[in-house]
Amino acid sequence: MTTTAAALTPLTTTEAETLITAARRAADLAGVTVSITVLDAGGHLLAFRRDDRAVLISGETSTRKAYTALQLNAPTADLVDLVKPDGPFHSLPTALDRPLLFIAGGLPVHRDGRLIGAIGVGGGAPEQDHSFATAALEGLSR
Repeated sequence: MTTTAAALTPLTTTEAETLITAARRAADLAGVTVSITVLDAGGHLLAFRRDDRAVLISGETSTRKAYTALQLNAPTADLVDLVKPDGPFHSLPTALDRPLLFIAGGLPVHRDGRLIGAIGVGGGAPEQDHSFATAALEGLSR
């Protein structure tokens, strides 16, 4: 008898837009201009938004935060101490030729316990970006 795993529904563009809207709403309430990136499980761009007045580099940081959260299946806020000079992964940011960024603001997105994508927020202080990404995930689960 063969068992097959239930098909996992991928992160949709509609859900990506829901994430963007919820993160933007949280940032607007805090008076912070941000960029928000949503990637699918393969690391492909599903949605992106940069507020008109957000610093230009926030587009890059939001994308790198999302990519890092996706590749390591962990919130970037949880990884910050691991890459410090005395941390176990201190050489990871330079060892790989990948766009990793170990600053709070990136979160993996799961469905039924499985990784389906990631969101990254850049433009505010790291703790703010993390809270905006968290608000986005909460908005998606409603």
